Parts: sequence; C-alpha cells; structure tokens
Amino acid sequence: MNSILMNQAIHAFLLEDIGQYDLSAETIFASDTIGEGAFLAKETGILCGVAIPPKVYEILGGKVAFEALKKDGDPVKKGDIIATVTAPVRTLLSGERVILNLMQRMSGIASQTNVAIKQLDDPAIRICDTRKTAPGLRAFDKYAVQTGGGFNHRNGLYDGVMLKDNHIAFSGGITAAVATVREKLGHMVKIEVETETPEQVKEAVQAGADIIMFDNRTPEEIKQLVKLVPAHITTEISGNITLDNINSYKGSGANYISLGSLTHSVRALDISFNSKGGRMA
Repeated sequence: MNSILMNQAIHAFLLEDIGQYDLSAETIFASDTIGEGAFLAKETGILCGVAIPPKVYEILGGKVAFEALKKDGDPVKKGDIIATVTAPVRTLLSGERVILNLMQRMSGIASQTNVAIKQLDDPAIRICDTRKTAPGLRAFDKYAVQTGGGFNHRNGLYDGVMLKDNHIAFSGGITAAVATVREKLGHMVKIEVETETPEQVKEAVQAGADIIMFDNRTPEEIKQLVKLVPAHITTEISGNITLDNINSYKGSGANYISLGSLTHSVRALDISFNSKGGRMA
C-alpha cells in the first residue's frame, strides 16, 4: 500500500476523531504515564492492517515499542494475539479507535475475499474488486482485497477506460465509443466494454476492446458468450453475484469475476485492544 496515501489518510482520520485534543485521555493521564496493551483477534478470519498501529502512534508522537506477532494475510482465530505495544497511555487511548476501525474493516474485507475465492473454487478465474469502496478508504480497501488473495480492478476513473451502458448510449454505440477512445488515448490505456447481449459482445470484439464484461448474465449465458470472444481479449463477469451463488460460475470460462460486495457491504472482523495497565515513566 502506498505509504504517502496511508500517511495522509491517517492524519485526516486522527484529526477528525481527536480534533483539538482528547478530553478523556489528556484530563486523566499525565503525558509521561506509560501503558501496555495487546491487540487480540476475537473471531476467525484473515488479518490485514498490521502496519496501521505503528503509523498512528508515530503521528501521535512516537516513543512506542510495538511488536507484531502476526502479519497481513495470516489466518487468525479467537484469542490470537496480533501485536503488543508499550507507549504513553495518551497515545494508546487517542489512537485506539482509528486503529481498530481500519484494522477491523481491512481484515473483514480480506476475510470476505478469501471466502469468495474458496466458494468459487476455480483457480482459472480471478476474484477482483470494484470502485464501490467507502469514500476516503479506497487505498485501504483495495490493499485488503489483495491481502485476501484477490485482485484489483481499476483504482479510479483515471487508470483505465470502462465503457458502461450510459457511455455507449451517449456515444451512439460501442463501435463509435471505442473508436473515439482509440483516437485520443495512448497505447498504454486498456478499454473495457460492458455488454449484455451476444450482439453487443460481437460488436465489442470487432471494435477492438481489450476487456469485455458480461453484465448481469447467468452462468449458462456466460458459457455461451465466452465462446464469442477471442483468447487475446480478457473477459469479466459482474452483477448479481454473491457468496451464495458464486460457485455456480465455476468453470464458466471467464477470466475475472468482479464483486462490489467485497468492499461496499463488508462486515468488520472483530479485533480488540486490551490494556495491561499503566505506570509513570
């Protein structure tokens, strides 16, 4: 994960939560009161976000001894100690919520991605995310998908062309839309076209699309549509795919399945921070 993006985002998250100062921690504890604590997994899943605590502590003033006992991508179960820390109590308490919010969400995304891969049970098809991420958290969300074994779709509107139904409608058709993009953009930019019918798939192939998405199609329809696409063109399935039905797409012949649910409706993995008490430095 890009450290510059992470630093900027965490600065903003801490500013949002702490504001001018932490009334609770700074009223009760002197600046030189040292505390110890541990991060614990409270359920089974895939861990993600181990780099978050030390980065938060660094921004809050440092003077921290942090030891990670698990790494990103490790499976965890209830009771596992993820990391231990010794630091000023003010630092521990002021950073706790931001740390847990991020680690719990990222671990939830990594865990759900891992479950999707296992449910699909088809190594020929890669699971990838979408742009349906929480505002301000895209870099964290997409890193978590990678940690869970998945792959990233485009990061934003800036790093790939994706011609959806409204682009195509406003442009007058797939052929016209692809031709306009080819004329104006360089050879490093790939073009994906969203399709729903065999006629649209054939037109996208003739227009020279690099990637063809089959939108809201059944597994049986996918198997037929894939046959219309030459091997050099990447294929993607998207729309109405859940953890409950993803296995029905096993063996469909597509290259990718994109799942918005990996990030837009994720359930956080339960992680806690437990204090071991404090002492004067």
